[in-house]
Amino acid sequence: MKCPACGREVSDPVNFCPYCGARLHLNQEATTVMPLVDEPTVADELTPDEIRAIEALPANSALLIVVRGPGQGARYLLKEDQVIAGRHPDNEVFLDDVTVSRHHAIFGRVDDHWTVSDASSLNGTYVNRALISAPVQLRTGDEVQIGKFRLMFFTGSLGNR
Repeated sequence: MKCPACGREVSDPVNFCPYCGARLHLNQEATTVMPLVDEPTVADELTPDEIRAIEALPANSALLIVVRGPGQGARYLLKEDQVIAGRHPDNEVFLDDVTVSRHHAIFGRVDDHWTVSDASSLNGTYVNRALISAPVQLRTGDEVQIGKFRLMFFTGSLGNR
């Protein structure tokens, strides 16, 4: 068989040309399957120290724990009505990585609940792996992704889930 792109003879039964990388069987449809990633829940991975920190949260506060990515295990206490997360060192939640904008996301306390909104970041902010475009109310156990950082949100005790 000859490669339709480079014209070289290919004798092995392969789908792509070993010389130029072009697809050899242009008439065939290709289906790609991505396996489902079965990850344990983060609550199962919390250390006893992290559990104690969550149970000891002051009233009207929340806690972010980095569960995946750079700085895994870092904790950030949210106690002000507005907390900015980003790459700028003056942010209350300092996430030092190029995938994070200087002022990436804003955590806000409204009455008795917390929200997160994207601050027009380059890579977006995700809650439970969904890209957000407006403020989203957070619940204990929600995952917030900012760049490479995956942070778990907690408020109150673990029994409030």
